[in-house]
Amino acid sequence: MDFPLASYAGSHLWKSREIKYLFQGQSRPQMSPSPTSEPHCPESDPGELGNLRVIVFFKYVFLPRLSGLVCDGKFFPVRVRLYFGAEIVLCNSSPLSLPPQIQRDLKFMSPGLCGSILTCGALEDGSLKGQLSMLQEKIDHLERLLAENNEIISNIRDSVINLSESVEDSAKSSQGNFSHGAAGSPLLPSKQLSLTVNPEDCLFASQSGSQNSDVQMLDVYSLIPFDNPDGGVWKQGFDITYTSNEWDTKPLQVFVVPHSHNDPGWLKTFNDYFREKTQYIFNNMVVKLKEDPRRKFMWSEISYLSKWWDTIDTQKKDAVKSLLENGQFEIVTGGWVMPDEAASHYFALIDQLIEGHQWLEKNLGVKPRSGWAIDPFGHSPTMAYLLKRAGFSHMLIQRVHYAVKKHFSLHKTLEFFWRQNWDLGSVTDILCHMMPFYSYDIPHTCGPDPKICCQFDFKRLPGGRFGCPWGVPPETIYLGNVQNRAEMLLDQYRKKSKLFRTTVLLAPLGDDFRYCERTEWDHQFKNYQMLFDYMNSQPKFNVKIQFGTLSDYFDALDKEDASSRKDSQSIFPVLSGDFFTYADRDDHYWSGYFTSRPFYKRMDRILESHLRTAEILYYLALKQAQKYKINTFLSSSHYMALTEARRNVGLFQHHDAITGTAKDWVVVDYGTRLFHSLMNLKNIIGHSALLLILKDKNSYDSYSSDILLEMDLKQKSQSSLPQKNIISLSAEPRYLVVYNPSEQHRNSMVSVWVSSPTVQVSSASGKPVEIQVSAVWDTASTISQTAYEISFLAQMPPLGLKVYTILESPSSKPHLAEYVLYNGNIEDKGIFNMKNIKSAEEDITLENSFIKLRFGLSGLLEEMVNKEDGKRHEVKVQFSWYGTTSKKDKSGAYLFLPDGEAKPYVYTTLPFVIVQHGRLYSDVTCFFEHVTHRVRLYNIQGIEGQSVEVSNIVDIRKEHNYEIAMRISSSINSQNRFYTDLNGYQIQPRMTMSKLPLQANVYPMATMAYVQDAEHRLTLLSAQSLGVSSLKNGQIEVIMDRRLMQDDNRGLDQGVHDNKITANLFRILLEKSVVNMEEEKKPVSYPSLLSHITSSFLNHPVFSMTEKIPTPTLQLLGEFSPLLSSLPCDIHLVNLRTIQSKVDGRHSEEAALILHRRGFDCRFSSRDTGLLCTTTQGKILVQKLFNTFAVTSLIPSSLSLLHSPPDARNLSEINLSPMEISTFRIQLR
Repeated sequence: MDFPLASYAGSHLWKSREIKYLFQGQSRPQMSPSPTSEPHCPESDPGELGNLRVIVFFKYVFLPRLSGLVCDGKFFPVRVRLYFGAEIVLCNSSPLSLPPQIQRDLKFMSPGLCGSILTCGALEDGSLKGQLSMLQEKIDHLERLLAENNEIISNIRDSVINLSESVEDSAKSSQGNFSHGAAGSPLLPSKQLSLTVNPEDCLFASQSGSQNSDVQMLDVYSLIPFDNPDGGVWKQGFDITYTSNEWDTKPLQVFVVPHSHNDPGWLKTFNDYFREKTQYIFNNMVVKLKEDPRRKFMWSEISYLSKWWDTIDTQKKDAVKSLLENGQFEIVTGGWVMPDEAASHYFALIDQLIEGHQWLEKNLGVKPRSGWAIDPFGHSPTMAYLLKRAGFSHMLIQRVHYAVKKHFSLHKTLEFFWRQNWDLGSVTDILCHMMPFYSYDIPHTCGPDPKICCQFDFKRLPGGRFGCPWGVPPETIYLGNVQNRAEMLLDQYRKKSKLFRTTVLLAPLGDDFRYCERTEWDHQFKNYQMLFDYMNSQPKFNVKIQFGTLSDYFDALDKEDASSRKDSQSIFPVLSGDFFTYADRDDHYWSGYFTSRPFYKRMDRILESHLRTAEILYYLALKQAQKYKINTFLSSSHYMALTEARRNVGLFQHHDAITGTAKDWVVVDYGTRLFHSLMNLKNIIGHSALLLILKDKNSYDSYSSDILLEMDLKQKSQSSLPQKNIISLSAEPRYLVVYNPSEQHRNSMVSVWVSSPTVQVSSASGKPVEIQVSAVWDTASTISQTAYEISFLAQMPPLGLKVYTILESPSSKPHLAEYVLYNGNIEDKGIFNMKNIKSAEEDITLENSFIKLRFGLSGLLEEMVNKEDGKRHEVKVQFSWYGTTSKKDKSGAYLFLPDGEAKPYVYTTLPFVIVQHGRLYSDVTCFFEHVTHRVRLYNIQGIEGQSVEVSNIVDIRKEHNYEIAMRISSSINSQNRFYTDLNGYQIQPRMTMSKLPLQANVYPMATMAYVQDAEHRLTLLSAQSLGVSSLKNGQIEVIMDRRLMQDDNRGLDQGVHDNKITANLFRILLEKSVVNMEEEKKPVSYPSLLSHITSSFLNHPVFSMTEKIPTPTLQLLGEFSPLLSSLPCDIHLVNLRTIQSKVDGRHSEEAALILHRRGFDCRFSSRDTGLLCTTTQGKILVQKLFNTFAVTSLIPSSLSLLHSPPDARNLSEINLSPMEISTFRIQLR
């Protein structure tokens, strides 16, 4: 229970009655010596009180300058230890004065709940100043903002303090709280309170995985022998038999589903495919479906449909709507593309789904209800979950390991309810159909024998451009052959139906870019209709066959399931798990594409971060522009550019784009689109940020003609790495604006390049901030004489902007980094202290207050010491090469076919190594021929100080048939188990299996992979999607780039040799835990909260913007803080996406607020994160969400906005279950 502090107006000191009030009625705080009477103010010596800790929470701002309390005229000096709220230690030493700035609205938490004995060390004056000066700006800033009365400062949640961790924390913190050395942070007190986690929020992770799925994919992999015997006509299967009377009681019901698979880019660009093929498919569809109402057709990729729609007249549009209404034409899935499910992040998967569904709602008024994914190379349960949340009840998948297909066919489990691993009930169940055979083309979809099925692909009739590879062509159907051909086709349908549990059968009829020519429409539909008419007319066949759409099939299947249920139990099993890694034949595992074209995989993630930031800032700026009637912003083309960026990001999620499996010039086309949108998004971010941070909104027109706030990073072309702009300094200050894309209050390092080392950075109130000046390296051995990197710690509100000023100042006293250079020599050292050492005689070390790192003579990491327990851990970073096999089939864009285990990266001489020691960060950089490898440690108290940043610049452009990997070896006893994320959404446990080839044990990693044992977890967090494995105990290996000179015979007809200089960014996190390894064999796992937020910070870095040209008249607010406080620690704001209006190119008043409540493992420490959040069992009060804006409505919706729940109403409280992703229609003013 907390007590308000009584009034202290007119006094710089608290009076004794207030101290008494604080203690009234409370249980005794632990003190030494322990008094016997009730807590009271001492009569004489302050020492009677002993050392006491109390916790202060203040409503508005940090309180770094509190230095003493008075009780009955006695002074008690204090030490401020904590970062949120504050922990105040009353020390029995000499008096200190209390500054006037403490007169704020404060609340004291009872020391009885959280007090403990502390030993107060001497508070050296220099130490106190050095440690607390940076926090002082918060108070100055508050005073200025309150005076201006422009913004309300965030309320900080009251928290319940965890007693046990606080006591343990206290014991450690007594040993030198304010260290000046490399091991301590110069910016924040070195220890902070733990995150406050509601114990009920820990139950989910401990219970998860206990549900009973009938089929668990981890078990399936253990059961399958992977022996690949010859199955006869169905090579990868078995012989299927039946008796002709099996359908006497219940006829076979066959739905032949015509479709055309249109890749939005692969061998040709998106535009070329549209111009040469896709537009004709649509044009012919309108004509040919109208000719016979029994004909059906379906479509998936809205990117193409949208492009065609823009070119056609009203008559054709009406014809399409009519075909949709009468059920002849169906839209399936309805995303912008049919996305890859391995490398795509769930942010982009959701975004492309919304883009497609929004287009459909606006232009056609249809709501897709069945998912269709026939070509992604392996399937993720994340996609099943997203479809379920979007209102889908059924889905179909195709590319699954051939041995899994055989196993499922034997057990008749090809149709199943796909349930999430973490689901404790059945709310995530979605009925999924797995196609049983090799491919989705016609030879592999009518039945088990492709030689026969090919004869019923009437595009291959003799005289056409291609025939059947099995040597027997199709025959045109006529009265003379219809009986024989019908019996032959029905035999295949019957055999296929024996693999399923019902008499309802799906027979897809299509392939890539099919139904392009009118002749194909005629050949397929007319010949099949003759076969249907004949079969349906023969009672002895017991078959009902027709053209259908996917939903026609699923509707019939549901009906069959409903009539066959026993005790309401479905006839279909429940399955959990994923379908990676895919193999289509032999040992041909498609694990190469997890890494192929990594330059663009990284660019995609950067663009997603920019898109999310632009979305959030644009919607908030739009509301401000409406409020202040700023027509320049309202009439701008920003929303159109935003829409184009969404579509370009969406297009890149296509399963031949982000996968790196398209032709070289198609990759350039994708890259150019991404690059173009990146430029536009920087523009939107700059303009939106300017409007939000302007003191006088009406002055926006004066500054908006050009981009006034210029983004820090510039990319010259679609194939080059981003470079920092050099800020040209002068005595005239210019604004430096930083944006925090996280929903958490954040302390992050901001680094910019400037023209002079005599630089001063100040807070908005004019208070100088501490900076580190580092060298900018033009080459490995040359430092720039015209550019310097300056770094400082920025403290930013959640989703908010913070303003600093930067200028050249001869009197500035920045901290210059110092350098030690090994195995090389630099002559021109400029202003820096650089020491050349021919070769290291002892190991290189870096440390901060959390971690100590030891490096070998080559500059590679060898050991980590986690200071929480003081233990040394082998954490060894090495590089290695994979070659490609000498067999006929070799590695290519899709396949990984290595020539055995990786070989060590060999260097004959030690690499040049630069060790930088700085006040704010230190790092070790080593220069190998193919990799520039940097390990950096930040002196930050909080998230970014607790893990190790690893950056690799990879260049293998001169190599032939090699793949380069980074391997992290540790002493962790992982027992062949490791964990990879799926799409940045959830964790999938993995087993490294000796019965599988090496390439089968490589899995996709979108954001993280980890290994663990009973005591520790080692996580590799990634800022790009790559392939990852754990081939040996305690090891994580990530493949960073691959250059392959040949095609791998999957249709691309080229190798991968358009490699770029590629940047990869990671973090290594070592966490202590207590884990029961037997329990860990369950099929679910969760990151810690620290790991989640580290990953979020890594993938959503701070954006810095500078005033392009100093403008003396420009006046900015000190900060823009849109949220009242940080969101709960486990809730991530996925997007705040302005919803389109019914008018082309315009926005509505609403936005889609998408929230994700993350599942997390509580068995890991959540201490010292520096976060101002708690967990709240998934509850958020709507009226306490935003600060500057009022929520006029917040209504729940389906994920992609197509459906509203039946009881949809305006909410006052948001409630999210663990792992839930939900969309709300929100309107602000």
